[in-house]
Amino acid sequence: MDPSEQQTPSEVVVDTGPESEAESHRGAFGEFGGATGGLIERTFREKIIIVALQEPGVPEDEVREGLDELERLVDTAGADVVDRIVQRRTHPDPATYIGKGKAREIHDLAEALDVDTVVFDADLSPAQQFNLERIFGRSALDRTAVILDIFAQNATTLEGRAQVELAQLRYRLPRLRGRGLQLSQQGGGIGTRGPGETQLEVDRRRIQRRLTKLERDLEALRLRRQNQRKARRRSRFHTVAIVGYTNAGKSTLLNRLTGSGVLVEDRLFATLDATTRRLQLPGGETVLLSDTVGFIKKLPHSLVEAFMSTLEEVSEADLLVHLVDASAADPESQIEAVHLVLGEIGAADVPELIVFNKADRATGVARLVREHPGSIAISAATGEGVDHLLSIIGDRLRSMLEMVELFIPYERGDVMASVHREGEVLVEIHEDTGTRVRARLDDASRQLLGDYVVVGDR
Repeated sequence: MDPSEQQTPSEVVVDTGPESEAESHRGAFGEFGGATGGLIERTFREKIIIVALQEPGVPEDEVREGLDELERLVDTAGADVVDRIVQRRTHPDPATYIGKGKAREIHDLAEALDVDTVVFDADLSPAQQFNLERIFGRSALDRTAVILDIFAQNATTLEGRAQVELAQLRYRLPRLRGRGLQLSQQGGGIGTRGPGETQLEVDRRRIQRRLTKLERDLEALRLRRQNQRKARRRSRFHTVAIVGYTNAGKSTLLNRLTGSGVLVEDRLFATLDATTRRLQLPGGETVLLSDTVGFIKKLPHSLVEAFMSTLEEVSEADLLVHLVDASAADPESQIEAVHLVLGEIGAADVPELIVFNKADRATGVARLVREHPGSIAISAATGEGVDHLLSIIGDRLRSMLEMVELFIPYERGDVMASVHREGEVLVEIHEDTGTRVRARLDDASRQLLGDYVVVGDR
């Protein structure tokens, strides 16, 4: 047996009874999916039941919020939720996640409601997914599959489409199942004649080849991004990345600050591709401002890996503007979810400015600002507080610069102008032959002005 087909003790395929012979349903993915190869069929609005498992110690509010978000994800993917089910168990069932009895109940409900697909607010193992589909007689998806489907709809650039396809193939590969004895017409010659390969083996090899190609293409794009970032560093512009939970208003803020015209929709993951624009701060400095893909609770690890080249924009930024939807039901949990992803991509130590957005629609914004010292509240839609945000970004970036003392002769007014342009002048003392200046400058500026740096500060 191929090692990839072996089942661990927690992935037990069960006898599902008479339902295992059920005919195909309209759902687009899995054993009972249609021929489109998609995860959710979009030629019509699928009817979907969503399911969550509540284990001991997990508050009902947390389970309900998870289902609320899953319902928004399903709606974004282009389907309609017709019912919600919560199963209380001490632990997930290794074979069917929710237990065989509950699965049969859902089968009966799905038949009565003419449901196309059942979606779980969790990650299902390949064996659990297979067993559930045999019981339901229709597609069973997990949260990861729905998020992958949304990403596939919204990816527009070459890199974005490649990243999504890579994540989808990694998701599909362990879920491949044999489809009878459809044999390929491969090979001939002495010692090679025989029944050929099963379709499963052909599919697995084809996916592995495609994975290898995508990984190679994305590595080339990653190297190109690295070169772009090196060029930016040579330009001595600071980089600021807008991060946050999906639908927090990141694209709206980028448009407000730079007039970039990025797509703005009230949908989860409306934009996936990183956008970088120049922004001039009130102090005259120019920075590079980047909008990034939104984060979400339980963001699939395969997506984080696939989008790593894009997310490196975040880990290499000088400052993160962490945008939070102040009108959300639980802003604190969204902040925590973003911090988890930042840690996963190596950006936990990048300086952060928390900005509570949608202040025009939210109550309790003042409390949130008090509970997070150094944070501010704005409305990217109306422009409220945006000027203050720009001032704080400038102050935070200047505070990162190293203090240096220079002595500039009076006849070198061009050098004095350069100091004011390149950094932050804190003190000017006029002496007999020139001006003694204390200023904050970056490494490149200090080297450029090295002839004027007071010896003790070199």
